[in-house]
Amino acid sequence: MSIGIFDSGVGGLTVFKEISKTFPSADIYYLGDTARVPYGNKSKETIIRYSLECANYLVGFDIDILVVACNTASSYAINVLKDSLNIPVIGVINPGVQEAVKVTKNKKIGVIGTYGTIRSNSYKNRLEELGEYQVYQKACPLFVPIVEEGLMNHKITKLIIKEYLEDIVSKGIDTIILGCTHYPLLKDKIKEIYPSITIIDSSKATANYIKKLGFDLSGSGNRRIFITDESPAFENLKSSVVGSIKLEKIELSKICTL
Repeated sequence: MSIGIFDSGVGGLTVFKEISKTFPSADIYYLGDTARVPYGNKSKETIIRYSLECANYLVGFDIDILVVACNTASSYAINVLKDSLNIPVIGVINPGVQEAVKVTKNKKIGVIGTYGTIRSNSYKNRLEELGEYQVYQKACPLFVPIVEEGLMNHKITKLIIKEYLEDIVSKGIDTIILGCTHYPLLKDKIKEIYPSITIIDSSKATANYIKKLGFDLSGSGNRRIFITDESPAFENLKSSVVGSIKLEKIELSKICTL
């Protein structure tokens, strides 16, 4: 069996990595839409169209499960994708929320992500559907370029993390959801600054969520990574996250509907 994963760019490789570790014999196909990244500053209608195009490209590989690694696409397009496809569609939001609900002790949960994800209130709404949780959200736009420039351990990174997170940490949260696929690469640094807070890595939560569904994901262990445009940041992060898997560039015209 095989899994398709798409993201607006490079961050979804953290999801690819965790799913690859959890299902070593599954065939896994990843599409990073690097020509149109980021999705977070696009309209809802555009995000849905891009998501359908990426999904339909991956369906061409006869995948059995589609994983929407992009938090923005998970926020705005997940229901449309579920209605449009005849295979299970799994986003990163619900697995992260379920894990946070399981581990929080005081029901005060922080959510960090891009402007688009935070504006959508997708994590907040889902948490509030599940119980009386106090949810504190914060957009952290500089986290993405920090990761893509490989500055995770630079001295300025600690200052930026504290600048963004001090406010929600002061609310007494005991759990924080990393609501962007880039952010797991800052997990160790966040934990170093705030050791008492439980960090929910949505990429790990998503892999575990799929595992619990009980799919037979045996296969040949084939791995392919596609991008829609050249991306030095993608190449750099790919090397550090998933190693030497070859990048395959596809023409954007092959997935566009317009």
